[in-house]
Amino acid sequence: MRPLTPSTIAAPLARYAHGVLLLSGARIIRTSGQLGLSPDGTVPESMTEQVAICFANIRAILAEGGMEVKDICHISAWLTDRNDLPAYMAARDAFLGDSKVLPASTLLLVAGFSRPEFKVEIEVMAATG
Repeated sequence: MRPLTPSTIAAPLARYAHGVLLLSGARIIRTSGQLGLSPDGTVPESMTEQVAICFANIRAILAEGGMEVKDICHISAWLTDRNDLPAYMAARDAFLGDSKVLPASTLLLVAGFSRPEFKVEIEVMAATG
């Protein structure tokens, strides 16, 4: 992967790249949106706990396909409350850790999800040679 952040446009607003070039022959994993649903079926009330579950699920899906967080080329996230942006961004940055190539990223505010207790949904695309 190669990050694409042209100097001719405004810098990213956070820790992400404007685009990511995938190299020919890459294996790709595209996850479904992950919600803050615990394995026992409960949904924690806090945004911080829901985001932790989302990223733990994503890590498990990537591992199942033989990939890691460093292989993520795009993150899409949807939040129901603008006030949760700092918690989401802190969790995302911690999840990315010391990734050398930052993924592209999309973040949207939405009215809600399939169940009212969900506060966040996150999906990723990962690629490796």
